[in-house]
Amino acid sequence: MAPGIDKAFISFRIGTPIWIPEARFNEQMAMFAKYPGVTDEVTFFTSETHPCLPLNVIQERAKRLALRMDQVRQLGYRAGINLLSTIGHHNENLPNSLTGDYTPMTDIEGKTCEGSRCPNDERMREYIQAVYRALAAARPDYIWIDDDVRFGHMPIGAACFCETCLAIYEKESGTRHTRESLNVAFNTGTMEEKLRIRRSWLEHNRKTIARLFELIENAVHAVAPAMPLGFMTGDRFFEGYDFDTWANILAGPNRCEVMWRPGGGFYSDETLCQLVGKSHDIGRQVSMLPDTVTSIQSEIENFPYQRLKKAAHTTALESAAHIAAGCTGTAFNVLQMSDEPLVEYEPLVAVLHKARPFYDLMAKTLGRAKPQGLYAAWNKDSYAVTSLSDSANWLSPDDGAVMVGKTSEIHEIGIPAAYSLKNAQLTAVTADAALALSDADVKTILSRGAYLDGPALTRLNEMGYGEYTGFTVATYHDRDCIEELLPHELNRPFTGRRRDNRQSFLGWNVPAAEMVPAATGAQPLSRLMDYGGRQVAACASGIFENKLGGRVYASGYFPWTYLQNLSKASQLKSVFRWLARDSLLAYIASYHKINLWVREVGQGHLAVALINTTLDAGQNVELMLRTAGTEISVYTMACERTTVRAAGSDGPYRKFVLTTVPCWHMLFIVAKRGQ
Repeated sequence: MAPGIDKAFISFRIGTPIWIPEARFNEQMAMFAKYPGVTDEVTFFTSETHPCLPLNVIQERAKRLALRMDQVRQLGYRAGINLLSTIGHHNENLPNSLTGDYTPMTDIEGKTCEGSRCPNDERMREYIQAVYRALAAARPDYIWIDDDVRFGHMPIGAACFCETCLAIYEKESGTRHTRESLNVAFNTGTMEEKLRIRRSWLEHNRKTIARLFELIENAVHAVAPAMPLGFMTGDRFFEGYDFDTWANILAGPNRCEVMWRPGGGFYSDETLCQLVGKSHDIGRQVSMLPDTVTSIQSEIENFPYQRLKKAAHTTALESAAHIAAGCTGTAFNVLQMSDEPLVEYEPLVAVLHKARPFYDLMAKTLGRAKPQGLYAAWNKDSYAVTSLSDSANWLSPDDGAVMVGKTSEIHEIGIPAAYSLKNAQLTAVTADAALALSDADVKTILSRGAYLDGPALTRLNEMGYGEYTGFTVATYHDRDCIEELLPHELNRPFTGRRRDNRQSFLGWNVPAAEMVPAATGAQPLSRLMDYGGRQVAACASGIFENKLGGRVYASGYFPWTYLQNLSKASQLKSVFRWLARDSLLAYIASYHKINLWVREVGQGHLAVALINTTLDAGQNVELMLRTAGTEISVYTMACERTTVRAAGSDGPYRKFVLTTVPCWHMLFIVAKRGQ
């Protein structure tokens, strides 16, 4: 079991309409008392709207919060403050928000957001310093910095490009720019020139947030030297994704506790697959944190807090999914934002109370162990390589998937996710993603197992790695192509099966790459056919083993989407086992839509969390584990435990058959690896 984490870190965030009125506050505390253990912490929002508040309002609310936090502590909870907002989110409630001579957040076209302020403005820095001193003086158990600390705020685009920021960038880079000339530089010139200035701007953004956090850390710890600080994030590519550096700054010279709240958009369950997508977003965020950060509470936000928009079960499952991806707990922001009775929210709290033992089991077992499996190549500079074509606009990326990969369908067929190269047995590379990576990282990827699409293959060849890829792209075909599996051991028993993804349909028109083996040992696995049964290209995908000892699979036909018919899903699992040389710790062998995460934990144990992500119950799901053990413990979300014995083996894998995996439920599995 994980050292230092005995149970999940669980908190509820409550808004001003709940904590300011005496009657409503008492009602909320009574609800928590009715469901003991549903939360450990009560975190108070400073505002119900998103721009910054006037300083005198913050100071008055901090004094009132000091009394509320004492009341909460007497009930046995930790109590803290969530500042909404440090620099402001967007234009809302402006007449009652911070006014004065503060520089607004400004995009590269000069448009501004009056509800968000530039953190490099010295007057704003004075305001921020005073705000955090007031909060620290209220003696909370911790202070959270909300996710308004970022550079994208409605109604403008990416920011901040005010005159102050341009002047700072001039000192950092030694180059002088207007907004207009900077925008030109971002989008013109050679690829190397564009990448150079884009990377320098990302570094500028990292430094801006670093300076802000230095200011906050100094302000808080001057008043309360041991105060824990927390920060809420999302995927922060334009900000430079410098989470490890920022966490170290927030710890300060006294190395105080730092907490993290990774998040993302999943506000209703109308599109359930977005739940798992958010888990992958969160997994990336957690992967950037130092191991010293142990309280990692996923942000679960049911905005605008209308109970029927997201089922109680969905909320409970979401918390578990994010723990599976790397969190150690959850911050629930699921209650209402009006001064109204809370009766409609009690059923939700009851469901979360029932799930609490499951969260504790997962957090205690998993701790900060890292998910292992397939990694979608990305890093702190990934935003720099988006929109590199001459007609593209960097600040409106034409392919955001370059930043985060395109592996969601691959994970859905039962291949586990990893969020860093260090913990990956396989890496998927798309388009220009490799341009953000170092030479050492590219060679590490190509010396293990690499899954490449056509554009990534071409880019790697252009970068000088052709001797390791085994193939080239001859041309692309944009209509009427069908993939047919060729005779090959990795395709058995599906030789001759076809996958038709209908290129002619608007929105589905993914060009098919015609590939050419370019090295001895490069083997085609599929070809392209047309509707007349004629061969369009002799090679649409193939495998190659290079002199680094790595293995490559280059896929030219819909490499990221529509992978879920039986023959293709099965073939891909054979390919991934081959690529990884059977080093994957787990995968789903049967034909089911199952997302899973696997980690090595404790003394020779494996832990797997899996979700059946369809509305059909999964019958006889075949979980393959790289273990010599013959038994696994299987826990439901109700923490009911059963033992399942191995039903056979395949190479280094034992097969465990899960009789039923209910739809949109999680099972948590612990296996001793054996000798």
